Amino acid sequence: MNEARKRRLCFWAVFALGLGIRLWRFGQVPEGINQDEAFAGYEAFCLLTDGMDTAGYRFPVYLTAWGSGMNALETYLMLPFVALFGLKTWAIRLPQLLVGALSLPACYGAVRRMRDARQACVTMLLLAICPWHVLLSRWGLESNLAPGFLLFGLYFFLRGLEDSRFFWLSGLFYGLSLYAYATVWPFVPLMLALSLLCCLRRKKLPLDRHLLGGGAVLALLALPLLLFLAVNFGWIGEIRTAFFSVPKLLVMRSGELGFSHIPENLKNLFTILWTQSDGLPWNCAEGWGLLYPLSLPFVLLGLLSLAERRRKSPDFDPMALMLFQLFAALLLGALVSVNVNRVNILFPPLVVLAGEGAIWFCGRFRARLLPLLLAAYLVCFGFFARDYFTGYNDRLRSSFAWGLGEAVAAAESFDGPVVFSEDVYYPDVLFYTRLDPAAFRGSVRYRIYPAAYLQAASFDRYAFGWQGAPDGDCFYILSPWTDGSAFASAGFRAERYGYYTVYRK
Repeated sequence: MNEARKRRLCFWAVFALGLGIRLWRFGQVPEGINQDEAFAGYEAFCLLTDGMDTAGYRFPVYLTAWGSGMNALETYLMLPFVALFGLKTWAIRLPQLLVGALSLPACYGAVRRMRDARQACVTMLLLAICPWHVLLSRWGLESNLAPGFLLFGLYFFLRGLEDSRFFWLSGLFYGLSLYAYATVWPFVPLMLALSLLCCLRRKKLPLDRHLLGGGAVLALLALPLLLFLAVNFGWIGEIRTAFFSVPKLLVMRSGELGFSHIPENLKNLFTILWTQSDGLPWNCAEGWGLLYPLSLPFVLLGLLSLAERRRKSPDFDPMALMLFQLFAALLLGALVSVNVNRVNILFPPLVVLAGEGAIWFCGRFRARLLPLLLAAYLVCFGFFARDYFTGYNDRLRSSFAWGLGEAVAAAESFDGPVVFSEDVYYPDVLFYTRLDPAAFRGSVRYRIYPAAYLQAASFDRYAFGWQGAPDGDCFYILSPWTDGSAFASAGFRAERYGYYTVYRK
């Protein structure tokens, strides 16, 4: 078998493995729904129904959502799937699944152009079985689209260095990444500026109409978000047209970036990297970390390998383009108090560095170590996969409203008021009831308005929180953290749905 055929078989085997772990029991693990993905899904339902979001803006460039905003790209990518399959949990998770799956060949293609096909296969395998990336690919947190779109942008940038026509696609994906996660807005221009300067200095950048075209695509995509900033800093008024809107948020979270807590932020960031956990089960695999414990030494060896290459040869090293994203991510971690999903753009460079370190280590000491190392990774992956598909749901259910959908379905047979305990997130209820958007906008009442994180007191026939004696004319859905003893003594029947208890006469 020739070398090219071996590489192709390796590519497809790794891709099949990565796709399989992302598809198996998709929509069932994680079970339930997170309030942010529920809100993004309901916003897609609203846009499909009457072209407006929950706040009444026509196709906004940034969703008002909770009051302090939500990134819009995930919702727009959900539109065809919600249109085809309805407002279902697995349907709204499809965009993240597709981006996660396509990140694997994008990773391969990028590393192959930065190094070679062998290292590309190894790095693609590390990403395919990476616990952080597997978890990210299987549910719909909108900010978790950013790593994939930045990877697509980098891949096409590297292709553009070979054939400048690909700069158009690079500009497209870098521009779309801005709609994936607002926190990266200052850092994408920084990464691109460093990349362009590096390539210009090394005379690797073709200065032609395709490069300018890619820049124009990026600028056009960034323009609505620049208008969004102008609106929310009070420089201009809201923009409402028949085709799109630039809304003014109730609260602008512009103070999240700052220089006042850099030491504490860096300590927090490096604690996450060292422990490979931020304590949030939707971000981390308990016992297996973000990249597996054995990856950190190889990340450091990858940096050592790059330093050695730089010392031996001053020639252009395309791996520098990935290092610019690493630098931007570390800067982000210094300026913001982060958890894993807030600094998600950090992890693709770490995976690439781990691949670099593994190849360097095995090549420097003994090439036969590489199969043993990859076998060790696959053993870790096997234990991680077993745990993920057995015990993971148990750890996540309290955070993903396990059983709420079934409890809401039980309420459909009841015509009167439905009362939820105060700690139920109202977007979850909107998602499961599929309430008509106009009915929601016309009836919603908030506990505090305006607020950075709005909490609904009531809308339509649904209310949140109850006081006084139970009312026999109401249908109650309570979380396990709400005392329901008063209902038993009042003669209510109780039915259990996951974590939620339904009380009715």
